[in-house]
Amino acid sequence: MTAATEQDQLDANPPPAGEAELGKITIAAHVVEKIAAGAVLEVPDAGGAAPRMFGHAMPGAGHLGIRRTGPGQLPKVKADVDGLTVYLDLAISTRWPASIGRVSRRVREHVRTRVHELTGLNVTGIRIAVTGLISDFTHADLTRTDRARP
Repeated sequence: MTAATEQDQLDANPPPAGEAELGKITIAAHVVEKIAAGAVLEVPDAGGAAPRMFGHAMPGAGHLGIRRTGPGQLPKVKADVDGLTVYLDLAISTRWPASIGRVSRRVREHVRTRVHELTGLNVTGIRIAVTGLISDFTHADLTRTDRARP
């Protein structure tokens, strides 16, 4: 098709007023992953995933110099973007003794809303794996001798 023929077709079938197509915006999966990870941290009682080694969660690995689990740590997120649809896999931790089910529901709803608000993508599936529990006690708290024992 020649340039003149393409222009003739555009002149014959112009786009509706205000809807001229100027291009296509593609949002990379790693961008969606960062948005989703940030959205998880906006949910109370949710935080970053427990560090993993050889496919197994390693609670307490922060003492070994490996990434810590905590409310301020980013969770692990994997996004698959297919056109205007996105599927997310999240690995998070929850604060103990909060309800894991309730926190997971809030995370799912909030991440779906935030990703759609910021990208326009439709989140059709979110799989959540809770890989750790966050307690308010630190290792130093647990080793103090003056702490009252139950």
